[in-house]
Amino acid sequence: MTSPDIPGLAALRPRLPSPVQEVVDSRFERHGVRLVLKRDDLIHRELIGNKWRKLAPNLAAAAGRTVVTFGGAYSNHLRATAAAGRLLGIPTVGVVRGEELAGRPLNSSLTRCTADGMRLHFVDRATYRRKSEPRTLASILRAADAEEAYVVPEGGSNARAVRGCRALGAELHDQGDVVAVACGTGGTLAGLAAGLAPGQRALGVPVLKGGFLTADVASLQQQAFGGPRGTWSLDDRFHFGGYARVPDELDAFAADFEQRHGLPVERVYVAKLLYGLVALAGEDAFPRGTTVAAVITGRPFP
Repeated sequence: MTSPDIPGLAALRPRLPSPVQEVVDSRFERHGVRLVLKRDDLIHRELIGNKWRKLAPNLAAAAGRTVVTFGGAYSNHLRATAAAGRLLGIPTVGVVRGEELAGRPLNSSLTRCTADGMRLHFVDRATYRRKSEPRTLASILRAADAEEAYVVPEGGSNARAVRGCRALGAELHDQGDVVAVACGTGGTLAGLAAGLAPGQRALGVPVLKGGFLTADVASLQQQAFGGPRGTWSLDDRFHFGGYARVPDELDAFAADFEQRHGLPVERVYVAKLLYGLVALAGEDAFPRGTTVAAVITGRPFP
């Protein structure tokens, strides 16, 4: 998705539609299931996957203003926003969860953000949890000297982003019976489901524990479209203990998938998605003859 409202965004030359790649994997074949990969990780070298799809409409709305957004210390979304700011000459501010991090050396993810020109503002965790409350948000923006900025929520998921992700579903018409995606904040799933054709369904694999995404996805569809759209569901069994938790079992699975198929597997989101799909195939959750399309939303960092 590109926008004429941002000079230079089209010049970044996103690869859209992203390619679809079939993989032959015995763990699916023995159950009569075909697996294809929707390679959104190939959209752009720095604005990868659903980050492009969600950021593009928000950058258009920002119209050159400073962009403020939110994330944890290892947030893919913060890195993507910082990269977009550098590429397009837009100032960016990242509000980072964890005031205690301000006095410590930056990790590799936050170092990349600052190298791309993002100004970091650290807040305590209690304040961060209340960031969607108007009074708290206003206080954060004042403290960050960004009161006139355009605000993008954590993970980039708002109504504009959801509508941007609808194109992902449209690109997958006739490409799969089930389209599966890893979920953080739910915006990609909400838009994907809306863009699919009748008879297709979307499956979300949450990477955070808590079971809160059903309500969040429904709310995002309400904000974006005025009500429910498409057929979608969530399977929350594959978060492996929470966000950014990659135990040895998951790491070994990802390394094996890489070796089998020559695909670099991002561990926080993509590995959990693929692990879940292998498990579901083994449970005969997909009828024989089903084509499953897995959306590859990112690649390993750095």
